[in-house]
Amino acid sequence: MRIKVARSAGYCFGVRRAVDMAMGLAKNGRVETLGPLIHNREALAELGRHGVHTAERVEDVTPGATVLIRAHGVPERVIRELEERGIPYGDATCPFVAKIHRIVREESAAGRLIAIIGDETHPEVAGIRGHAGESVVFPDAEAMISWLRQGQNAQKPLSVVAQTTARKINWEQCVKFLKKECTNAKIFDTICSATDERQKEAERLAAESDVMLVLGDKLSSNTRKLAEIAREHCPRVYTIEHARELCREMWEGGRQVGVTAGASTPAWIMKEVVNKMTEELKTAQTEPITAEAAVADNKNGEESFETMLEASIKTLSSGDRVTGVVTGITSGEVNVDLGVKQAAYIPVSELSDDPNYKVEENIHVGDEIEAFVVRVSDVDGVIMLSKKKLDSIRGWDIVEEAKENHTVMEGVVTEENKGGIVVMVKGVRVFVPASQSGLPKDTPMTGLLKQNVKLKITEVTRARRRVVGSIRAVQQEERRAKAEEVWATIEEGKEYTGVVKSLTQYGAFVDIGGVDGMVHISELSWGRVRHPSEVVKVGDTVKVYVIAVDREKKKISLGYRRAEDNPWTKFISTYSIGDTATVKIAKFMPFGAFAEVLPGVDGLIHISQIADHRIGKPEDVLQIGQEVDARIIDIDMDRQKISLSIRALLEDEQGEDSDEQ
Repeated sequence: MRIKVARSAGYCFGVRRAVDMAMGLAKNGRVETLGPLIHNREALAELGRHGVHTAERVEDVTPGATVLIRAHGVPERVIRELEERGIPYGDATCPFVAKIHRIVREESAAGRLIAIIGDETHPEVAGIRGHAGESVVFPDAEAMISWLRQGQNAQKPLSVVAQTTARKINWEQCVKFLKKECTNAKIFDTICSATDERQKEAERLAAESDVMLVLGDKLSSNTRKLAEIAREHCPRVYTIEHARELCREMWEGGRQVGVTAGASTPAWIMKEVVNKMTEELKTAQTEPITAEAAVADNKNGEESFETMLEASIKTLSSGDRVTGVVTGITSGEVNVDLGVKQAAYIPVSELSDDPNYKVEENIHVGDEIEAFVVRVSDVDGVIMLSKKKLDSIRGWDIVEEAKENHTVMEGVVTEENKGGIVVMVKGVRVFVPASQSGLPKDTPMTGLLKQNVKLKITEVTRARRRVVGSIRAVQQEERRAKAEEVWATIEEGKEYTGVVKSLTQYGAFVDIGGVDGMVHISELSWGRVRHPSEVVKVGDTVKVYVIAVDREKKKISLGYRRAEDNPWTKFISTYSIGDTATVKIAKFMPFGAFAEVLPGVDGLIHISQIADHRIGKPEDVLQIGQEVDARIIDIDMDRQKISLSIRALLEDEQGEDSDEQ
């Protein structure tokens, strides 16, 4: 017969941290927790012998005692009450729970309703609600669905979190329904990863075992959930609080006994249970057990179990890859719990190579974080970690794969040198030659500094730590893709927003999305234009429309001036034949003078209509730029021509003078 113990069994990170804090505070005097520190009566009795006791309410705290906030956390009002009463306290709120508190505070401040998937009577849920505004609690998907289908509940802005020990399958059912029926919901998966792994391992172990022993207090929510999961996959499941509850009949006839334990079960209880089982099996009259089979897959069962129980005192070495939980953040470092005796930290300078990286936006207490062990100091009892070095190690694998697969990567430009720029991609320095920067020749590259760019990896030489990339290659691909889309959909009259790429004497070339079209100088303005630069300049964003398309020659004619801006339209809506207009003399010809009636609209004053007497040439009477009154004597709508007369007004004046005499 085999005894197989789940590797994730026993104290979780949050409980272990709370117990360690309690024992540390108890060295300086009496410690009291608001409610049981952990849901295990055997462990609580042991804590009591070391000076750690329980007070149910703040008003019950013994004078002079220090209060320890347990891993479940408490509502904000409890902290305020402790401070108002002047009671010293320590905070052992699990970082994963503290993260939920932060989420619900922020979401409540944004005016959103908080939905919690969990047990409404559990102290952790009570603590979460104490940090939220309006909130509702659902024990399962069925309850949530029933609530959402009442009235206008499904229309409310909902932010959803989970109790850290909630069953993953229950959470997934809720999320599936929310995504389908509640489009304005924001979903935060806050189930503790250790809880999820513990439950998955219990499920796997139960499926392959004939008997399952779940060690832990029967009042513990965590333990009850493990037992529920085990019963779904194993016919014989027993919840055991202490080794003295064991009896041989529990496992009799079984070939394998699986053992798991709740997050509040101390290692010494686990060890006592497994040792007692081993001794019972060794002394049994039938099928005696050897040390070789006591713990599955190990030669020395007791020694292997000891190793597993003492995993928390494992040692680390420089170069190890580790995963921990963020427990604190200061201006200079991030504190990380690795599950070892030494304290670990990541200097802020070792978080990222990205110059725009902001700690407060990327790292929060309770987050899991992977890092590289830089240095272990046994003298100081600290471990220095680096996230960016681990990112760099992974980055080499990623950039090599990107080169092989021609994948587009993203990075940040960190420096400029003589030959090009350096882009940090997944922690790896990628050199981009100036010719591949995507900028025109001789254009300063300083403007690219600190910018996010897309590029392709063109060369990787790991031995020389050399990586070369090209921004231009990505731009060309994007331009080709856009050009194909333009040619597939372009038609006369269609409007585009484009960028002026270049100017010539006869017009402007505009990029309308991977394809250049030309705006002829005559299509730039309704007025007279000597050069396109009078209307647009290179780099301008302009709105244009398609006048003509030649797909064979790949030519596009564009228009810039708008019909609604046509000055002729404005003229005919303003003036009629016989009206008087103030005009500006613009140009002389032998047969007369052209005058501007409106910007973009000229009329001709024939030489015979300039004066009331014969003149040799227009400039004998008029000057360029001079403003004069003239009568509109004819409008040719088809040819858009206007005839003007100064003489007609002069003759009218003379007639009026004669009448007066």
